[in-house]
Amino acid sequence: MAKKWVVMVVMALTALLAGAAGSWFLLQAQGKAPALAAAEPVEAKEYKDVSLDKGIGMLRDHAGAPLSHYLAVDLVFKTALEDEATTKEHLPLLRSIALRALSAYPMEQARLMNIDQFSAVVNKAFASAYAREGRPKPFREAMIGKLIIE
Repeated sequence: MAKKWVVMVVMALTALLAGAAGSWFLLQAQGKAPALAAAEPVEAKEYKDVSLDKGIGMLRDHAGAPLSHYLAVDLVFKTALEDEATTKEHLPLLRSIALRALSAYPMEQARLMNIDQFSAVVNKAFASAYAREGRPKPFREAMIGKLIIE
């Protein structure tokens, strides 16, 4: 007796589901059904990572501090394949821009920052430097590969 009820409930749920799916497909064909999920555009470009190792700079400190504080950073640039050579040519400039931006922070503030904040600072510095020169960046994004603060 209990098996009959289970079978009847399963059949009713199957019929309900089939009806809902059929209605959705019919509305979809007429263009009236809501979209299930918007598909994100897929990038057709292939990217390569270009590394910039061992950028070393000094952090600012309050006046009269006896010790110097150093910052060492390795950067990785997400670059389109066709822009790889240009990015490699710009590595000395990119090192200079990154160290200038990061060295502006006092030690106390740098200790409180996380990698995402450092990455945002560096990317903002690159964007403004290339905008001043009126040319596009040869890379999509700069990422922090390694960061050491002493």
